Amino acid sequence: MSFYSDASNRDEINDELGSLGWYHYDLSRHAAEALLLSNGSDGSYLLRNSNKGPGCFALSVRAKDSVKHFHVRRANSSYVFGFNEFSSLQEFVSHFANQPLLGSDTGTLIVLKCPYPWHVEEPSIYESVRVHTAIQTGRTEIDLVANAPSLGTKEGYLVKQGAVVKNWKQRWFTLNRYELKYFKDNRCEEAIRTLNLKTCSAVQFDYSQVRVNCFCLVFPERTFYLCAKTGVEADEWIKILRWKLSQLKKGR
Repeated sequence: MSFYSDASNRDEINDELGSLGWYHYDLSRHAAEALLLSNGSDGSYLLRNSNKGPGCFALSVRAKDSVKHFHVRRANSSYVFGFNEFSSLQEFVSHFANQPLLGSDTGTLIVLKCPYPWHVEEPSIYESVRVHTAIQTGRTEIDLVANAPSLGTKEGYLVKQGAVVKNWKQRWFTLNRYELKYFKDNRCEEAIRTLNLKTCSAVQFDYSQVRVNCFCLVFPERTFYLCAKTGVEADEWIKILRWKLSQLKKGR
């Protein structure tokens, strides 16, 4: 009898694992890598189904600039991980809470610091945002399953007003986590400047400029004035930036 021949048993397993909060169900290997590299930090980890067959799972862990994947198997109501066997889900979870170290293929120790939650409260606007990390690695949005948490990134051209000389120049902007960077164009790898949203106090439409579709970001040392091509695009930037600020306030 196969591991998942009993549908009720399969559902029970999924419900049990789902209670973890960091079990990402059918998130693909590529999607897990894009997710952890884009929004995670060193030591972030999650559990997902493995393509090795029923009852097989993978623990994906970010280690600096790469993601390592470790095999986890469920057999006879136990969870088998490396040389360890856990009789219950609670025992399995406690292992990661009390012994947060793993060894990679190269013998390097990897520290498990924080689980990456399955549910990330993000606005629906993110569903149409291009996943920069996936594209950089030669992948596309197709690699990201429909129910995977959004990466919360955005990029595109905006026109920015200069600080001293009040002229307007087109720049390429990227938003990743709480960093808003702008470049000379989308081919440049080195940013002209990185704005830390943790020090930003407000994002709002601005009607004081001659140009239309403008908004501003208020920082202690300066207010940045930006303009989008359309009102819809400006609204998208404002919504995602305001959401980032709201999450920072919750964190505080």
